[in-house]
Amino acid sequence: NGAACNYLFRLLDNRWCSYKFRDVAIEELQKVHRIYSEIKPFAGTYTFSDSTQKDLLKLIGNIPVKYEGRSYNFPIQLWLMDSFPFTPPICLLRPTPNMVIREGKHVDAKGRIYLPGLHNWDYPKSSVVGLLSEMIAKFEDDPPLSSKPTGESKDPHELLAFVSNLQINDGGNEPHDQPVNKVTVIGGGDLGMASVMSILAKCKLDKLVFIDVAESSTKGGSTDLEIFSLPNVEVSRDMSASAGSRVVVVTANAWSGEQSYVSVVQTNVDLYRGIIPNLARLSPNAVMLIASQPVDIMTHVAWRQSGLPPTRVIGAGCNLDSETFFLYITVLFTPLLLTIHQFTMTFAFYFPNVKNSLIHIFVLCRAFEVMKNRGQRSWSVGLSIADIINSILTDKMKTHSVSTLAQGWGGIGAEVFLSLPCIMGSNGSTRLAGVSLGREEDSKLRNSVTSLSNLMSQLRI
Repeated sequence: NGAACNYLFRLLDNRWCSYKFRDVAIEELQKVHRIYSEIKPFAGTYTFSDSTQKDLLKLIGNIPVKYEGRSYNFPIQLWLMDSFPFTPPICLLRPTPNMVIREGKHVDAKGRIYLPGLHNWDYPKSSVVGLLSEMIAKFEDDPPLSSKPTGESKDPHELLAFVSNLQINDGGNEPHDQPVNKVTVIGGGDLGMASVMSILAKCKLDKLVFIDVAESSTKGGSTDLEIFSLPNVEVSRDMSASAGSRVVVVTANAWSGEQSYVSVVQTNVDLYRGIIPNLARLSPNAVMLIASQPVDIMTHVAWRQSGLPPTRVIGAGCNLDSETFFLYITVLFTPLLLTIHQFTMTFAFYFPNVKNSLIHIFVLCRAFEVMKNRGQRSWSVGLSIADIINSILTDKMKTHSVSTLAQGWGGIGAEVFLSLPCIMGSNGSTRLAGVSLGREEDSKLRNSVTSLSNLMSQLRI
């Protein structure tokens, strides 16, 4: 809210504590507040290992960690350097008097926290929200705190199960066999139903939740699933049913009768504002897969509203077109590829201008064929969504063409989402390196970036 923003502004622009990138720092801290509201910013003085000191901002609070069916609050402290968010925070545990630190792979004897996300920090791909999610996951595998021994019978490395003041609940209502592979699909209609059925056919799941959003114009289908109940499928209209999902798919659209394209897209943005933050809060470790239209814009909006790292907010993008493209390459050119391989050549050497080839014609024909039939289009996109989800759930590390944050790729300086080749696995997407483009291709890319940036600037996110 406005008061919180003003408070952050004052903290970051204090005469003794001035931050170089104040605006983006405030944006990062607002994301933290949305997801971890109990973690609060304070001003303080940090002492470095060489005894020098600096006035900085620190985040203090607790993160929820589950261990053996029980939930605990782990007290932490994050010091933000004055070049934040381009510099990673210094992360520390804050043990209470009745706790001891258990030195391990990710925590030293003094409570300093070491994580891959800190070592590989690369803003804007890296974020505090993503760092906290990683911290929770690592601590659940290897808790870094234990209760202090109170007598000879107490093991100094006894885990937090005996630290009563840290318990959030006693775990009595927490099932020990929670679904590992849980997927939630948000939004009904043809695409929602096609996504549900495709995911069930393609992916090995413990549970699938289908939530029909009342405000969406693409409603319907949930009643059929309720009538003909399917194994491991839950139909709900309550967003809380999505909690703990590994993947959340959003297919909802809310098209209005407005005349201007910006106004039409704004209705979708307004719909997202009511659901995306809640989805991120309920499943903070999930990969969010966007299939609403226009997909590049709505993926960008979802990333902004969720506070999740960009590696875990992706759009369906051009995955369907890319898979179609590769199919035609396989069918039409396998004999030629085998011949080329014998001479250690590449296909691109013989066909440098693919857009003038038969492949390009076949892909276009397929695209027009799909567009003519709405039902066919929904099933095609649904199958493409299931293909991406399967790579996430199985940590397949397969290359997919998905909408992702393009900033920094190929010299792109603007914050835009475009469909780019990414490796998809259990932790989300890893963007492949940029490629050299010709003058014409580079010009068209820049025009696309400008168009997307202009549209985003007109939306109230």
